[in-house]
Amino acid sequence: MNSGGQQPEISVIIPAYNEAAGIQAALEQVATYFQSRAITGEIIVVDDGSTDGTAQLAGQASVPVAVHILVNERNRGKGYSVRRGILYAHGQYVGFADADMATPIDQLDKVRQAFAAGADVVVGSRALPGSQIAKHQPWWREQAGKLFGSFVRTVLLPGITDSQCGFKFFARPAAEAIFRQQQLTGWAFDVELLYLAERLGYSIAQVPVRWIDEPHSRVCMLRDGPQMLIDVLRIRWIHRKLQPVRKLPTNGDAGKGSEAGG
Repeated sequence: MNSGGQQPEISVIIPAYNEAAGIQAALEQVATYFQSRAITGEIIVVDDGSTDGTAQLAGQASVPVAVHILVNERNRGKGYSVRRGILYAHGQYVGFADADMATPIDQLDKVRQAFAAGADVVVGSRALPGSQIAKHQPWWREQAGKLFGSFVRTVLLPGITDSQCGFKFFARPAAEAIFRQQQLTGWAFDVELLYLAERLGYSIAQVPVRWIDEPHSRVCMLRDGPQMLIDVLRIRWIHRKLQPVRKLPTNGDAGKGSEAGG
């Protein structure tokens, strides 16, 4: 991870693939949030080989916060892009949000509360009491997501209510340890991150979030679903030699899989 200069409190990574239509609005939403909370923050856009000028439009956005733009030479996958952005980041807390802002950035209030309570990793969840789904997915996609979540809980993460919400944040030392071990580049990378956090001994807090479905999701269940299932089954094997680390001081010891916020 980068260091040097005044350290921001929060780094928000936005992985983006052909998001020209909404990338400037996303940057404005994050910048407005930082200003309204008097947060020193930065935004890192990772353009994953877009062909619609996403990076150029992001660079033209006029926002009163630091914006860094990283461009992958070709489409490498969301997991690759998030990892690249996280390891570039400067912040005391680092995490990612989807470019469509399906989870509005003001949900960071709950994330910050969970960090203050001692969490090392904070996961947004659409499946906790207090979660608000302002616009649902089509019923078949929602059911497929629930089946995938049940599969993940059975195979790897019994305490995680929603592994796939694109709103996850990490205290810097935890991010260092977790993302340097991450290997998956596709859609199942979220599951890998949480598995690594548990294996490495970091405390995970889950917070209920408000969420709005984006109808133009990049995930195709028929194309991507089978690979996601295979990747989940691979995670334990990939990290079979991983040993818990001697944790650097982070934020104390919140209980694993605990719920926070409301």
